[in-house]
Amino acid sequence: MDTIDIAVDERGVAVLMLDMPERHNALAPQMIAELTEAAERLGTDPAVRVVVLTGNGKSFCAGGDLAWMKAQMTADADTRAREARKLAEMLGALDRMPKPLIGRVQGQAFGGGIGMMSVCDVAVGVEGAKFGLTETRLGLIPATIGPYVVARMGAARARRVFMSARIFDAAEAVDLGLLAKAVAAEDLDAAVEAEVAPYLACAPGAVAKAKALVAALEPRVNDAVVDMTIAALVDAWESDEGPEGVSAFFDKRKPSWQES
Repeated sequence: MDTIDIAVDERGVAVLMLDMPERHNALAPQMIAELTEAAERLGTDPAVRVVVLTGNGKSFCAGGDLAWMKAQMTADADTRAREARKLAEMLGALDRMPKPLIGRVQGQAFGGGIGMMSVCDVAVGVEGAKFGLTETRLGLIPATIGPYVVARMGAARARRVFMSARIFDAAEAVDLGLLAKAVAAEDLDAAVEAEVAPYLACAPGAVAKAKALVAALEPRVNDAVVDMTIAALVDAWESDEGPEGVSAFFDKRKPSWQES
């Protein structure tokens, strides 16, 4: 794989690393496809007990790749829907993986990066990291990641950051339920290990069944929900605001709804 790295230690702890630091681990089609494959592979590997999801470099995941975003500017509705579905399927594969998924959030996360944090069973981040659901600045919406973000934060807390595109810090990410804790960078590995170690004393099959039970008890992200979010995102792209916001971003100007 070219955009991610997988390493499994002798205990069965797999580290799944986003490995495009020069692009801030932005989600491009190849990375999305490789993450989907990795989730399926690790989920079915009996030697893997726990999966740690992290990023290489300063950013955990900066959201959508700029080249991908440019391509969406001229795509038709069907193409936009197909691309959104690939992201939804990747998040679903990580969410359903029958292994504990621990987020090691070593840097900033925006947009789709927040979605990836939200499908982790628990996430630990570094103090000083910045986060945001910045889609509405571009005239778009956090659609395909939305079900997982709202499930993680709860609707009341999600309303604080879901629509405003406001940047928030690690302490607020803890308050929102997005992170379990925020620690100094030098303490991050120890904090992640504290989440990993208890699982190594648990029966793997029972852990998988317990995780499946949680999924069955909470509101489900089913095909109808995924289809609705994809339609909502395509509608945002097809509106006047989506093309204007994205064009303004690339033109380095303010969009029409901002005061000049």
